[in-house]
Amino acid sequence: MPARNTETATSINMKKISNNPEETLQLGKSLGCSLIAGDIILLYGDLGAGKTRFTQGICYGLGLTKDSYIRSPTFTLINEYTGRVPIYHIDLYRIENQEEIYSLGLEEIMFNQGVTIIEWAEKLQDSKNPDQRIMNIQERMEVYINSIDDSQREFTFHSFFAEPRPFPDFTLL
Repeated sequence: MPARNTETATSINMKKISNNPEETLQLGKSLGCSLIAGDIILLYGDLGAGKTRFTQGICYGLGLTKDSYIRSPTFTLINEYTGRVPIYHIDLYRIENQEEIYSLGLEEIMFNQGVTIIEWAEKLQDSKNPDQRIMNIQERMEVYINSIDDSQREFTFHSFFAEPRPFPDFTLL
């Protein structure tokens, strides 16, 4: 499936603070409840920032149960889960260069009828133009996770969709 038309894509921004891993999980769940087939979520943050915990929450919001085993695909690179739509959890931590990314066949995964969550998304930046993403990723949500201290995290959400989409109601946390 080709990328969606993004000629009119706009950026919408929001910040949220998580005070502990449970709140991180709930932030992810709130986001997951609002996602639709074809959405791409790019996660940025240092090692241990909470990307996988946040992803677990997204998966719960997409219909996985609490007993589902949702783990980081650091060594498998791609995990697939079955929720209300297929969920593809990708971890690019061990990827060395863009040639390796292209060899994974991510276009087939990202531009389908599932939700794609990519950890270490900075590896998708175009080497010639860092403001662009490789593989024509235009419509997306970028989530930047900054560790404030051992348990507190700041989440910055940037939404880039052609059609305006509301952010989840994070106030329900």
